[in-house]
Amino acid sequence: MASESGKLWGGRFVGAVDPIMEKFNASISYDRQLWKVDVQGSKAYSRGLEKAGLLTKAEMDQILHGLDKVAEEWAQGTFKLNSNDEDIHTANERRLKELIGETAGKLHTGRSRNDQVVTDLRLWMRQTCSTLSGLLWELIRTMVDRAEAERDVLFPGYTHLQRAQPIRWSHWILSHAVALTRDSERLLEVRKRINVLPLGSGAIAGNPLGVDRELLRAELNFGAITLNSMDATSERDFVAEFLFWASLCMTHLSRMAEDLILYCTKEFSFVQLSDAYIHQENMGQALSPDMLATDLAYYLVRKGMPFRQAHEASGKAVFMAETKGVALNQLSLQELQTISPLFSGDVSCVWDYGHSVEQYGALGGTARSSVDWQIRQVRALLQAQQA
Repeated sequence: MASESGKLWGGRFVGAVDPIMEKFNASISYDRQLWKVDVQGSKAYSRGLEKAGLLTKAEMDQILHGLDKVAEEWAQGTFKLNSNDEDIHTANERRLKELIGETAGKLHTGRSRNDQVVTDLRLWMRQTCSTLSGLLWELIRTMVDRAEAERDVLFPGYTHLQRAQPIRWSHWILSHAVALTRDSERLLEVRKRINVLPLGSGAIAGNPLGVDRELLRAELNFGAITLNSMDATSERDFVAEFLFWASLCMTHLSRMAEDLILYCTKEFSFVQLSDAYIHQENMGQALSPDMLATDLAYYLVRKGMPFRQAHEASGKAVFMAETKGVALNQLSLQELQTISPLFSGDVSCVWDYGHSVEQYGALGGTARSSVDWQIRQVRALLQAQQA
C-alpha cells in the first residue's frame, strides 16, 4: 500500500516532494477518465488473488464491495480527490482503504503500477475502438444509402479543382465510403492488437505469487495474453498504431469535408447542409461540353485510332472550339472531319452526359451497374466486419 506520504513509490524516500515536482508528476487531471476500467481491472485481479490463495473469500468480497462503492462515487460525481492523488490508481486505492480499511492493501499484492497502468489503457482503448467502429459503420451505412438513393444524379468530377469528367454523385459518395471501409478494417486490426492482457506481468519480471493470468484474461475478456512481461509493461506501440489510424481516418474525413465545403459555396451551390441537401439542378447545369473531350478521344479509339493519336485529335478539337469561341459540341461534323475523317454522324452521341457516365462500366467505374456493384460490395464489407 502507499507510504506515509501517500505515494505508492514513497517508502524509500524521506522529506517532502517539491510542489512543482508534484504538479509535474501528477496525471490525475486526465487519467481520471480511466476510473471505470481501473475498477474493472482491480476487481478481476482480486479474483485472481483469491484463486491463488492470497485473499480469503471474505477479503475478496470486501474488496469487491468497496470497489463497487468507489465506482458508484465516480459515476455520481461525488468522488473527492485529495492532494496526494497523483493518478487514478492512487486515488482509487486510497479511497478503497478509507472505505474498507487495511484489507485494501492486499489488492496490490504481486501487482505493479506498471502492469496496472497498461491494463487500464488497453481496456479503455479497446472500448474506444468499439465505439469508434460503431460510429464509423453508421457513417458508411448512411453514405451507401444516400449513394443508392441518388444514383441518377450527374455532376462534374474534378481534378485539381478543374472540371474533368461527368460522374455520378453516387460515385463521389462511394469514393469516400470505400476509403472509410479501409479505415474500419484497420481499426479492427488495431483493436485486435490492443486486446491483449498485460496484467500479471508485475513491474518487469512477472508475477511471483501464482496468479492465474488465464483467469484474468477471461475475467476481462481479453483475446490473448502478452508473451513477455518486460515487453508487456514497457511497450506502447499499440498507442502509436492507434494514433496513426486516427490521423489517417481524420485525413479521409477531412477530404470529404473539404469537398463538401466547396460544394456548399455560392460558386458551386451543389449541396446545402440541412435536413435534405442535394441541388441536382445546379449539378446538372455545371456540366459542360468541354468535360467530354476525353469522351471524344474514346470515340476515335472505338473507330480504331490509337489512343495517343486520339488524345491529340481531341485536343485539336478543343483548341478549334476555343479559337472559334464556341462550345465543343457546337463544332460541325465538317469541322471535326478536318481533324480526322473517322468522325461521322454518330459523334452526336458523345455530347450526352448520361451516355458519358454509362461507358465506364468496368468494375469500380461510374456507370450505374458499377455503382450498384460498389454499393453491394461496401455493404458486404460492413456485414463481414460485424460478424
